[in-house]
Amino acid sequence: MADEVILLDFWPSMFGMRTRIALEEKNVKFDYREQDLWNKSPILLEMNPVHSKIPVLIHNGKPVCESLIQVEYIDEVWPGINPLLPSDPYQRAQAKFWGDYIDKKVYASARLTWGAKGEEQEAGKKELIEILKTLESELGDKIYFGGETFGYVDIALIGFYSWFGAYEKFGNFSIEAECPKLIAWGKRCVERESVAKSLPDSEKIIKFVPELKKHFGIE
Repeated sequence: MADEVILLDFWPSMFGMRTRIALEEKNVKFDYREQDLWNKSPILLEMNPVHSKIPVLIHNGKPVCESLIQVEYIDEVWPGINPLLPSDPYQRAQAKFWGDYIDKKVYASARLTWGAKGEEQEAGKKELIEILKTLESELGDKIYFGGETFGYVDIALIGFYSWFGAYEKFGNFSIEAECPKLIAWGKRCVERESVAKSLPDSEKIIKFVPELKKHFGIE
C-alpha cells in the first residue's frame, strides 16, 4: 500500500517550508493542503489539538507536529536518498544544536524588523544581525552547513531566507552588507530544485507583510 502523506501548511511559513523541502529531497509525493490561520480548519484542530499550529505532517492518518521533528521523521521513514542528518553521532548532535539555535533565536528578533517601531525595532535588527553573524561564522567557507552536503541545518534556516527581503524593506537595513557569505549560501540553496519549489518569491512575502500587520493590529 502506498504511503498517504498530507501536509497542512500556510504558504509564507518558514517552518512549513522546512517540511516541504525535506519531502521534496526524499521524492515523497504529498497532498499539500493550504490552511487559513485566521479561520482554522477542523482537520488542523483535530491533528494538532495541543498547539493548533501548522505545519502538520499526516502520514497514513497519524499526525507529526513541529517542523524540525518532521524533518527528522522524514529522514528516518524515507532513509534511501539524500540523508538530511549526519550518521556520525557527534555531527548529528551538532546539527541538532544549530537547528535548535535557529528555532529559538531567529524568528523572535526577525519579527521585530517588521512588527515593531523605534527602539524596539532597532534592538530587533541589531539582535537579528548578531544571530545571523553567529550562523555565518558557523557556516565559514563551507558550501552548506554540513560541508558538501545539503541537510538539516540548511533546511532549518533557508525558509527565513525568503523573508530576508521583507526584513530589509520594513526594517530599512541590509543583511547582505552585514552577512555576505550567508546570502551567498542562500543563493546556492535556492539553486536546488527542492528549495526552489518550496520557497515563495520574496516579493510575494513583502506584499503579504502589510496584511499580516493589519491582522495583528500593527500600525
